[in-house]
Amino acid sequence: MHPHTWVALVTLLALLTYFWMSTRVPRARIKCGIAAPAMTGDPLLERTIRAHYNTLEWLPLFLVSMWLFAIYWSDLVAAALGAVWIVARIAYALAYAAEANRRGPAFIVQGIVTGILLFGALGRVIYVLAVVGA
Repeated sequence: MHPHTWVALVTLLALLTYFWMSTRVPRARIKCGIAAPAMTGDPLLERTIRAHYNTLEWLPLFLVSMWLFAIYWSDLVAAALGAVWIVARIAYALAYAAEANRRGPAFIVQGIVTGILLFGALGRVIYVLAVVGA
């Protein structure tokens, strides 16, 4: 197996998750009877759009952190944490669309996972610089 194959797979699954969320927006538009480019007018549409955009806002932080964690620590651990992030984002999107105040637990889980990946990678890079040197 090639290095980082698991993280590559999780990256693709994260992007497919984001794609799935993007397909929920036009379905919400149809259900609510609100045509593009309108972004408001029905809470279901607004919550669906926010879940989609919020995931886009987190994707760069998550993906870069996951890859750096894989490079500097462990591909398998990074991929496992990435899988947890994906499940949490799916739960977040479903909960948010159903009722805004239900999104909290899934948001916290994905935030913790991202924090572990980000600060784990940062810590390891600092360690490598300190011990090995630039």
